[in-house]
Amino acid sequence: MAMRQTPLTCSGHTRPVVDLAFSGITPYGYFLISACKDGKPMLRQGDTGDWIGTFLGHKGAVWGATLNKDATKAATAAADFTAKVWDAVSGDELMTLAHKHIVKTVDFTQDSNYLLTGGQDKLLRIYDLNKPEAEPKEISGHTSGIKKALWCSEDKQILSADDKTVRLWDHATMTELKSLNFNMSVSSMEYIPEGEILVITYGRSIAFHSAVSLDPIKSFEAPATINSASLHPEKEFLVAGGEDFKLYKYDYNSGEELESYKGHFGPIHCVRFSPDGELYASGSEDGTLRLWQTVVGKTYGLWKCVLPEEDSGELAKPKINFPETAEEELEEIAAENSDSIYSSTPEVKA
Repeated sequence: MAMRQTPLTCSGHTRPVVDLAFSGITPYGYFLISACKDGKPMLRQGDTGDWIGTFLGHKGAVWGATLNKDATKAATAAADFTAKVWDAVSGDELMTLAHKHIVKTVDFTQDSNYLLTGGQDKLLRIYDLNKPEAEPKEISGHTSGIKKALWCSEDKQILSADDKTVRLWDHATMTELKSLNFNMSVSSMEYIPEGEILVITYGRSIAFHSAVSLDPIKSFEAPATINSASLHPEKEFLVAGGEDFKLYKYDYNSGEELESYKGHFGPIHCVRFSPDGELYASGSEDGTLRLWQTVVGKTYGLWKCVLPEEDSGELAKPKINFPETAEEELEEIAAENSDSIYSSTPEVKA
């Protein structure tokens, strides 16, 4: 029986949402951080979109954001020429890492001891977070501003992308191992540790490469320019979004388009699957994040599938089951925390 996709809309940002990242699965669930041009990255409960807090301190657009594996630390990259590291539990700023130009990307090592950054000055920097006063290690070689930089191969190597080039670096020797060149601008890059897969989008193409050799695995063509794509943890599906405001879901093995949804009111800048693969999140020019079910109609998070009575003749339809906490209580909670990291309470809407 056909079910209608009902995304959850997470409001609160006032400018385009340009990056998002999930934590790993922790004893408290998993979490989602969003980067926005309003300069106020937000932390949310990953499976519901419920707002937890806003990290206040940047003086320019935030272009990149990430969480470490256990969601105890956050890092952000901004147009104010800084990257910041935060305590993701208390919201406190732990350190500010000054750069010489706009910072676009940040990524923690698995042990959270090192932070990789990249930006408009074309340099990769590696900061030892246990020695914040020490100068970072620098890797040069990119010929244009760095859009994305990620640790890979158990932090032994680094993947980075500038305008039309993806490069693979050795961490120990700080040297370039291999590179990929494209005839158009690379819009996004995702690294999948399980299977060492690299997902790259450029133009209308979604390409999959080996993260070890950079050899091509397969590629798909989408109907519109794609800004971001994400591969399901079990490699069954991939989702992608771009300039036509739509989200596309494909079968990874066959490349067949399974579904497409239009929910945003502007181009989609970023999409990511949750660590359990039950949902995917999208961030858009319209200033919202939306959460989408991988399997439509499944009871999960705020989605509750209510089946009809056998003799009612009604079609099964998903319902959104909101927590019992009333809006007035949420406002009181926000008021009590007005002096902390929390700002006005964003909403999650069906």
